[in-house]
Amino acid sequence: MWMSLQKQAELRNLWLKDRLDNVLPDIMRRDDLSMWIVSAREYNEDPIIMSMLPEPSMNARRRTVLVFAFDQAGQFHKMALGRYPYEGYYEQRWDPSKESQADALQRVVSEMNPESIGLNMSALSGLADGLSHCEYDGIMSTLPQTYARRVRSAEKVAVGWIETRSKAELTAYPMLVDMGHQLIKELYTRDVIRPGITTTDEAVWWLRERMQQMGVRAWFHPTVEIQYPGSNLAPAPGMDKQAARKLIIPGDLVHVDVGFGALGLMTDQQQHAYVLRQGETQAPAGLTKALREGNRLQEIVMEQMKLGRTGNQILKTVREQAFTEWIQPSVYSHPLGTHGHSAGTVIGMWDNQQNVPGLGDYPIHDNTAYSIELNVQVTVPEWDNQYVRIALEEDAAMIGGRMAWMSGRQTKLHLI
Repeated sequence: MWMSLQKQAELRNLWLKDRLDNVLPDIMRRDDLSMWIVSAREYNEDPIIMSMLPEPSMNARRRTVLVFAFDQAGQFHKMALGRYPYEGYYEQRWDPSKESQADALQRVVSEMNPESIGLNMSALSGLADGLSHCEYDGIMSTLPQTYARRVRSAEKVAVGWIETRSKAELTAYPMLVDMGHQLIKELYTRDVIRPGITTTDEAVWWLRERMQQMGVRAWFHPTVEIQYPGSNLAPAPGMDKQAARKLIIPGDLVHVDVGFGALGLMTDQQQHAYVLRQGETQAPAGLTKALREGNRLQEIVMEQMKLGRTGNQILKTVREQAFTEWIQPSVYSHPLGTHGHSAGTVIGMWDNQQNVPGLGDYPIHDNTAYSIELNVQVTVPEWDNQYVRIALEEDAAMIGGRMAWMSGRQTKLHLI
């Protein structure tokens, strides 16, 4: 295991304190939100609340209510109303022996006298829509009408909380990304992939087993796919994808898509390898050129990602630039962080290359992380000008108004 569970918990709790003190107040000010109520019951947790509970918490307990608010003097308060206090993280503002939980919430709201109250309700982002129907009814029936009229969606604050990374997180994140690169590098060896013996399914399950050995958690089931002379980019009409060849042999172009979670942060990466034929020492020049085109599209995306630009604006300019360079682009990049498909700016989707309503209209903010995911289709002369798809995915961050790879990217094909 790369780091003991105790050390991981200690580190995540240090980060949580830092984020609560130095990230959240600014996000609430940015949206002019006076109070944010986050409420959930055990086993029906709002995704927001799970990012706010200190280790080793695994669930909300009974009903857990967290309240964040600015008082009339402008001081920021982090409060908990639950039977299980989180000492050192939140002010415990409820004594069950003296009042009900509902009365405690009503009292705290009255004491803070907020001009606006945010609840996790969102038609745009699932991560910002975690308040259940009954929790909403309970809160609204508890609040006096004076304050009930001040309730609105906390969507922008919830998205901001999930997408924004602290300085400490951004310092450590490249280490996790590099671990992902090392995992892929290990996969693309003859110790793991034995041409003529290993199947793509076996490679996938090796990744799952290896991540478990490492002490990290796969956040999606990996994929390993192959392209080769005579193969198609997609199964022919009526052909079951499962019927495609899975045995990896010399001359194949292998593609992997894999990501894991560690320290509450996710990685997401795609890279390619070529399986050398007898007597070969390098991949066909056409495949090398195809990778260069994929790299160029990555550069265009990174160049166009600017603070304040929306995902749809970026997508439009990227595609225009790519076409002028005779590149066939498909861009579907997404926010990365506490979730693999996290909250924040979406730049295209694999099935929508024109305009992504809502999610694509959200602007880029500083101190955020992204998975730069895309593909290009290129003809390979050595394969009778067959089209090959180069699908790449690498992790990057916006820090100080500038996009940068967190731990490099693939610029050469792995050779097996």
